[in-house]
Amino acid sequence: MTKATDFIKRRSLLVYFTLTFIISWGAVLILAGPNGIPVAADQAVALGMALLLGPSVAGILLTGLTSGRDGLHRLLAHLLRWRVSARWYAVAFFAAPLSTVVVLLVLSLFSPAFTPSILISDEKASLILTGFVAGLMVGIFEELGWTGFATPKMRLRYSVFTTGLIVGLMWGAWHFIMFWENDSFSGALPLAILLAGLFAWLPAYRILMVWVYDRTESLFVVILMHASLVATMIITEPPLIGEDLLTSKRECLPLRRPFQRPLPGH
Repeated sequence: MTKATDFIKRRSLLVYFTLTFIISWGAVLILAGPNGIPVAADQAVALGMALLLGPSVAGILLTGLTSGRDGLHRLLAHLLRWRVSARWYAVAFFAAPLSTVVVLLVLSLFSPAFTPSILISDEKASLILTGFVAGLMVGIFEELGWTGFATPKMRLRYSVFTTGLIVGLMWGAWHFIMFWENDSFSGALPLAILLAGLFAWLPAYRILMVWVYDRTESLFVVILMHASLVATMIITEPPLIGEDLLTSKRECLPLRRPFQRPLPGH
């Protein structure tokens, strides 16, 4: 047990990333069953929750193993740290929606498929509420690990940029299973867009998240920043969205493909 504990402490980041992938991907594959991904519509939420287990369970477990009770107390203290300057809340809330909406509005000039859903939806309040609730849930579960454990460990060695880049690339790779259809890439979006989203946009956003955490030491603010990103994706619903990729056509909820969003009134 001592040798195992010593190894975990020396290679805590390697163990964290490995355990995160094993827990998340393992849980998803078990729930998906022999038919694999995509799954029936009523399984999509369960698969999403299964995916969230990895970062949170691995982060809390390794915090306890490597830092003991003091480490868990520090994690809780960062989680409850909310007294920070208002400008950091502004960054947390508006970085994702502003950047996403600008990109989608520009793209919508070329195709109505990129028109933000909030602009054409008849149920705007429901869409916003769903985005808010889902965003908070995802933000809490994921950031207990990515920011609560991995980021502070990496900042002992690396700069904000390098830390954000490495964690961001792992973050993007961790999402990859959502786009895998029975031994092939998901046909829901072009491979170039998939790779750009997972390995360019997410790492760039993660660098910004690490910078915010480095300046505030507030896990609470970073959770809100992550929640804002998820809520933005749901409210604007661009072609790159996880639930559509996890869900099969078997339950009359077809995969929405780029350039196929119905126009208002259709």
